[in-house]
Amino acid sequence: MASYRTIAILTVMASTFLLHSTGVQAQAVVKRIRPDKLPIAGGVWVDNTFYLSGQLASPMNQPTTAGALPSTSGSPSDYGDTKTQSASVLLKIQKLLQGQGLELKDIVKMTIFLAPDPKMGKMDFSGMQSEYLKLFGTKDQPNKPARSAVQVAALAAPWALVEIEVIAVRSK
Repeated sequence: MASYRTIAILTVMASTFLLHSTGVQAQAVVKRIRPDKLPIAGGVWVDNTFYLSGQLASPMNQPTTAGALPSTSGSPSDYGDTKTQSASVLLKIQKLLQGQGLELKDIVKMTIFLAPDPKMGKMDFSGMQSEYLKLFGTKDQPNKPARSAVQVAALAAPWALVEIEVIAVRSK
């Protein structure tokens, strides 16, 4: 004779199998953020998770504009070195997240693409890291996301040295 525990376990397993085999599953709510000028979604919400497309720096003589289409013209001197571009990109990300009701502390994953700095001949990891450390793992904002940083041959804009994409989760 089967014990009550064995019967309970078999009942749960059978119920789980039936739910999955009959296609009864929760549907994710997807919302795409599509700025008019961009050929891609600026970001995508999937339930309480926000996937922000990669962001490039703004020119140093212009304010950082969240969601603005980056220019493919200009020279590296218009955008600055890796440190300067990293500060611009992180500020832009902060503004874009705020527009979605999120903060930097909500970032759970960050991917950083670094192009070689023409003056160094390689990526300037320390320039990017110095700006990152001003915003993450601080007394005011102790959260740190999982993160990858990779060197790439080049980015979409010829002047770009830094592109950062993030995934943020709204706490319940």
